[in-house]
Amino acid sequence: MTQRYELYYWPGIQGRGEFVRLALEHAGLKYADIARDKDASTIVDLMKDDALEHPPFAPPILRADRLTIAQTANILLYLGTRHGLAPVDEAGRLWVHQLQLTLADLVTEAHDTHHPIASGLYYEDQKPEAQRRAADFVKNRLPKYLGYFERALARNKAGPGHLAGSATSYADLSLFQVVSGLDYAFPKAMKRLAMDHPHVRALHARVSQGKRIAAYLASTRRIPFNEQGIFRHYPELDP
Repeated sequence: MTQRYELYYWPGIQGRGEFVRLALEHAGLKYADIARDKDASTIVDLMKDDALEHPPFAPPILRADRLTIAQTANILLYLGTRHGLAPVDEAGRLWVHQLQLTLADLVTEAHDTHHPIASGLYYEDQKPEAQRRAADFVKNRLPKYLGYFERALARNKAGPGHLAGSATSYADLSLFQVVSGLDYAFPKAMKRLAMDHPHVRALHARVSQGKRIAAYLASTRRIPFNEQGIFRHYPELDP
């Protein structure tokens, strides 16, 4: 591909930008990670650019030719349509987009286990509430979400091991990222749930072993999980 994309996301964390990175890496697309190459001020400058007809509210932001696209699912919808990361039929494209939006809901709930009151407060300022929220998430919400994706994988007769169609879609890549994050944040809970979700675990393993993704995961381009991102490991939240 000759087109070069520009990705704008906060440096130092995977965050929601990682879902876009995985799609770009899997498809072998050229891109520049602008804030990592320069600094975070480039994101702020872009969001405040009065010349933009459709200004973004927050990153991730993708610049593609004359387009400026924000929101993770929106960016992936764009990339998926153009680079073979989604089925070609309308029903298939909508299904992958639906799966991505459901994953976005799961990501929000995972984030809220350590920041249940306000994102502007430190974790230490809301630890009792975080422990209550995490306990409910692990007991009720996490099995419900994983069960849903387990059933979706089992029902896809077109391509065993994929959420949609017979090839890797951006929803597959995003589910891989979510499972990786949950493994980091809740290793004990995820170990207990592993046997109940063999299709989900198999997809996670398969995506990690893909040639381009494996190379990306082993490179410095992959930012390690840390306690500044969406998925954070606090032992008291994963007893």
